[in-house]
Amino acid sequence: MDETLLKQALEFGRPYAEKGKVAHYIPELSKADWHDLGISVHTIDGRQLRYGLHDRRFTIQSISKIINLAIALEHFGFDAVFHKAKMEPSGAAFNSMSRISDSEDIPFNPLVNSGAIAIVDLLLPMGLEAMLSSARNLCADNEITLNEDVFQSEWTNSARNHSLAYLLKSKGVITQDVEEVLKLYTQLCSLNVNADNLASLGLLLANGGVHPVTGRRFLEEEVVRTVVTIMLTCGMYDGSGEFAVRVGLPSKSGVGGGILSVVPGALGIGVYGPSLDEKGNSIAGQRILEYISRTEKLHIMDRFIRHPDSAAQA
Repeated sequence: MDETLLKQALEFGRPYAEKGKVAHYIPELSKADWHDLGISVHTIDGRQLRYGLHDRRFTIQSISKIINLAIALEHFGFDAVFHKAKMEPSGAAFNSMSRISDSEDIPFNPLVNSGAIAIVDLLLPMGLEAMLSSARNLCADNEITLNEDVFQSEWTNSARNHSLAYLLKSKGVITQDVEEVLKLYTQLCSLNVNADNLASLGLLLANGGVHPVTGRRFLEEEVVRTVVTIMLTCGMYDGSGEFAVRVGLPSKSGVGGGILSVVPGALGIGVYGPSLDEKGNSIAGQRILEYISRTEKLHIMDRFIRHPDSAAQA
């Protein structure tokens, strides 16, 4: 893999951007330029490949759910986390209320809004500063900050999440002050990052929670295995199944336009493209990742299904 491949991938994905739309339901996010594209790749052997607007800041949005889940697992353990949310794909939109019915007491997984809000209920005692410090450590960037304008824009337009949170409160899933839980959840979605940060986080996950250069362990192996598995099955909302077939990389999207992808044992990828499909995933970003996955044979199943003769010819 080299920067020529990244350029080719971006140009392959670029025409798809015009078929999507930026996130208009959050006014501040609607200011993004749908043309923007960038990619960053960090490898375990120390290479950092970049192309396009890899350093353009945008808000992390739902990719924060990966950080939140990892920190919750580290501090509170597996049983406490999955007492708040299941581990199953929901098959519904990320902000759906239909699956939290009278017969379903907890959300389907920690990566839909309802499940992520439930996880933040665990994290509330840690507070914003501790969670911001965790994000900076995991993404290897001390310049990550809260975007106050986006936070205020989201908070003003958070009726749906308020409804989800109060429903969870009525079921006993949220045990603390609903407004404080929602405030922290929204703040964590409003952190400014770039594609380089996402690639750094992906690299850490790819290397089992250990920074490959410093050797410092940030996350336990069991935590990483759990997080990466849920990324594969649930990380792209109700598009997770198709994405797993086409791209085959554990990934997490956000409506700010980012996608975080992990190639276990090899590298992390961060993509930025704010034009979204109807499911809330970067439309060009998905095509960029598909191009790279197919070209480099990175699909998680490639290592198992390729015949030795095919590998020899490649």
